[in-house]
Amino acid sequence: MSNSITLRPATPDDVATIFGLIQALAEYEKLSHAVTGTAATLHTHLFGPRRYAEVVLAETAGTVAGFALFFYNYSTFLTKPGLYLEDLFVLPAYRRLGIGKALLRYLAQRALAEGCGRLEWSVLDWNAPAIAFYEKMGATVLPDWRICRVTEASLARMAATET
Repeated sequence: MSNSITLRPATPDDVATIFGLIQALAEYEKLSHAVTGTAATLHTHLFGPRRYAEVVLAETAGTVAGFALFFYNYSTFLTKPGLYLEDLFVLPAYRRLGIGKALLRYLAQRALAEGCGRLEWSVLDWNAPAIAFYEKMGATVLPDWRICRVTEASLARMAATET
């Protein structure tokens, strides 16, 4: 296996591969049951008239080995945009080749080039290898913040709630 890593923006032809990587990530995180989306919906959201997210793919020896899916958010305190990394995943056979570092470096460079004030993501608290990797790369795991999430039926109830 070559150690040469190529990063490239995803194209519409990559959607099935990206969806397969998302399924592999979910399996790794023991969350396969949570994957309820489809490759068709992913295609619409990545390449449709309104693009909600972007993907950069990492290849080595002509094979897709990992990906990062990200989108823009905004910091009111900094009054600057930010990049939010929704998912970063490298297939197990390709780990320890520098692919994760290359993907994070790409996102950091892009954030700086586009005037972003920060690059953020979440990590599962049990994922000690990922936490150690992110800290080694210079990230701070924020101890005082918790993610709030409203989905499906709860989202519909919240939307319908009157004061």
